[in-house]
Amino acid sequence: MKHIICTALLVLCSLLASAQWLEITDVSISSTTTEQGGPVYAISYVLQGDDLSVDHPAYVFIRYSVDKGNSWHLVDKDFITGEGIGIIERPGKKEMLLWGSGETGIENPEICVRGIQMARVPAGRFIMRSFPAGGKDPSKTERPDTNLPEFYMAINETTISMYADFLNETGKSGGGWNDRMSNEMRCGIIRTGDMGDYTYSVIEGRDNYPVSYVSWYDAIHFLQWCGLTLPTEAMFEKAFVGGLYLGGDATESTPNEMPERKFPWGNEDPGQGGIFRCNFTGEEDGYAGLAPVGTFSTFSSPYGINDLAGNVSEWTRDWYTTMYHIGLDGFRMVRGGSWLADSFACDAISGATQFPIKESSIMGFRCAKLK
Repeated sequence: MKHIICTALLVLCSLLASAQWLEITDVSISSTTTEQGGPVYAISYVLQGDDLSVDHPAYVFIRYSVDKGNSWHLVDKDFITGEGIGIIERPGKKEMLLWGSGETGIENPEICVRGIQMARVPAGRFIMRSFPAGGKDPSKTERPDTNLPEFYMAINETTISMYADFLNETGKSGGGWNDRMSNEMRCGIIRTGDMGDYTYSVIEGRDNYPVSYVSWYDAIHFLQWCGLTLPTEAMFEKAFVGGLYLGGDATESTPNEMPERKFPWGNEDPGQGGIFRCNFTGEEDGYAGLAPVGTFSTFSSPYGINDLAGNVSEWTRDWYTTMYHIGLDGFRMVRGGSWLADSFACDAISGATQFPIKESSIMGFRCAKLK
């Protein structure tokens, strides 16, 4: 076998454990030849994380460059055999083969391996109390199907540091960044350099805050970079309140004691009794603006997903289309309330609309994946 990747890049990718990338070490890639004479690359790495499980697995994706890091591309899992890409339930050493380098153009690649911790939301029914388009569309007289297939959702909102890594691969010409992101209290990403060679850095101490000032299109581009997607409103609400059975309808294990809960933790208001359960308007919760992701993890959803209420409002895939909004059908639905929202607006059913090009200090997103 022939090793073909530079040590510096392996070290870089091994250090991506901060700010919600999972810790991945000992990345290696080597080339060999099959019995039929075709090239194949053997990839291995070590995935850290004692808390990884079936219910809280990793999502791992691999990106490669064949032009010394000038451009990067997502490795398609259809070209991979072995355990090491996609949903992974156990830590440890992962080994896989990357096939068809001649046919795919993946020759002498450099690679970077990243992982995000997800929560599994089992297949089954839930009680959806919100209505399409915020209940304002009289053409929609039926609620959407609430018997959802299994899906995964990121435990935490996408962080500033994660988004900066994305920009450093894809934003050399400035796309995906706007100057409000340099606000150290509202976001914290600095751009330096010249057009075509921009680089991005995170203001000290802001790495683990949720990224903001991202449009719907910015979120989509980040998720395509990862091979993931935005949740629908139905997915968001189920992750928020839980299914009728938290273990899924197939097993009918762990009945949900509060299937119509107001908030991820139950029915107590966010600041009831002087206990602050999420980041909402005011400073009494300890934060005048954004809070680091997972700060209120004690009050996560039934599946262990953090900050579905408060912090940043989150983009969904769903359109906002009504007979009263002719010409404005580009609006998208957002859910979850924010650091600027009153406590009642952080509940399970409140939604808002936003034009997809809008970049706001209260708007962010998280990753989702269908099984």
